[in-house]
Amino acid sequence: MDHIFADRTISISEFKQNPGKAISDAAGKPLAVLKNNKPGFYAVPPDLFELIADVMDDLMVADTVRERLADGRFVEVDLADL
Repeated sequence: MDHIFADRTISISEFKQNPGKAISDAAGKPLAVLKNNKPGFYAVPPDLFELIADVMDDLMVADTVRERLADGRFVEVDLADL
């Protein structure tokens, strides 16, 4: 069974009838829209979407940092020169 990562759910049929009301009823919380009783997509408020995007960006940067650290090539820098 698929995990649902939201406290509120709604069927896709009901969501299509009045998406604005569904979002409003979610009161700023994530809303799982179900298709055949499985999450089809999530509707999230803009501030949560921004947080998710920031975390994803941080994860990608962390991957780049780990790759470069594993390379072993370092450049010494004097902070006064910056």
